[in-house]
Amino acid sequence: MPVEVTMPKFGLTMQEGTIQRYFKTPGESVRAGEPLYEVETEKVLYEVEAPASGTLAAALFPEGATVECGAVIAVIAESGEDAAAIGARYDDGAGPRAGAPAAMAAGAPARSSGAAAAASAAEDAGARRAISPVARKLAAELGVELAHVAGTGPGGRITREDVERAAEAARSASSASAAVERAAEVARSTASVSASGASAASAAAGAGAPAGAPAPAAAPAAGKPQARSIPMRGMRKTIADRMSQSLRESAQLTITSEADVTPAVELRERLVRQFDFTYGDLLIQAVARALLRHPRMNARLMQDAIAIMPQVNVGMAVALEDGLIVPVIVDADRKSLREIAAVTRELGERARAGKLRLEEVSGGTFTITNLGTYGVDAFTPIINTGETGILGVGRIIEKPVVHRGEIARRSMMTLSLTFDHRLIDGAPAAQFLQTAIEIFNFGER
Repeated sequence: MPVEVTMPKFGLTMQEGTIQRYFKTPGESVRAGEPLYEVETEKVLYEVEAPASGTLAAALFPEGATVECGAVIAVIAESGEDAAAIGARYDDGAGPRAGAPAAMAAGAPARSSGAAAAASAAEDAGARRAISPVARKLAAELGVELAHVAGTGPGGRITREDVERAAEAARSASSASAAVERAAEVARSTASVSASGASAASAAAGAGAPAGAPAPAAAPAAGKPQARSIPMRGMRKTIADRMSQSLRESAQLTITSEADVTPAVELRERLVRQFDFTYGDLLIQAVARALLRHPRMNARLMQDAIAIMPQVNVGMAVALEDGLIVPVIVDADRKSLREIAAVTRELGERARAGKLRLEEVSGGTFTITNLGTYGVDAFTPIINTGETGILGVGRIIEKPVVHRGEIARRSMMTLSLTFDHRLIDGAPAAQFLQTAIEIFNFGER
């Protein structure tokens, strides 16, 4: 009996996932437990393992598609089953509808949508036509009609190279057409300018202007550049949705403070000889311990009550090529500076490599985001949905300031605290910020 592989649900908040790539193509053998496809959730990348051994009969969605949790993604034919026939049955709509939750498919006869079937037929000139998932994704991005693409792969399979050739041919044809249109436009413009010049000359002569005076020329119309379209999906879409939700559902206010952090700079110069750590590590420790003194900042709004969280889990925003992610240092208040430095280094490396686990990006109670490394002094960070506050860190810069009645060179840093005014007011939020600065400079007293 064919084995259906569905979109898993990682965590309570996950509603959908984006298929990033398939590790197998229809017709290839698979073993239970080996990676079948990679899915991007709202927070991390996951490799979904094959639940059974056999042959991949069908991949029902192209790479790049966003699919609801529970939807059938692929079908595995077990040993002795006709994988081609099973794949054709699913592609024809005789199997569960692509995108329908498995429970729905099992409980009721499948019904294919006429519109969906027509679109599928237009896309690949027949459901049985072999098209690689990469080729499907690339065709969607480049706007290539797969029905007009000749496949050069095994059995006429359309490959990435076939799509690229079709796109290049379309661009060449478009360029030639554009060149002809530009030539025609120039000709029309020249004719128009000539007619306008003659009229202007006549008018000028009638007004006493010298005969043959040059008439103002109109510039030919130039082709307008086309905007480049970037699909809003995956991590970018998640960030957009979460940030919009955060601003809609909370009363956010940002306060800033320029802090003299010379003692912290001197402390790091002394301790860095013993073990490697960053100012970010030092700040994580300071914020975690400040949250213990100001528990209202370590809270969540749950229905009509303010719930003080039992753990202090500090998230650190890590910039990625196409967005950002927030790994979480669990029980940061209980960790030494050396332990925090080791954890943040490992999490940062795993984040940039796309290897974070779901539990490593969940459960945060407060977030720190640092733009100081990019030369930024102050900014207004947006709260991570569900949390009460987020601390924005600016650069450390030496400048002359009045210190103990004298002008001295000091290391200064601007900190920006955004908080949810529904849970905490400005005065206690400011007290939390000052406590964090004091611990950052001098440690706990």
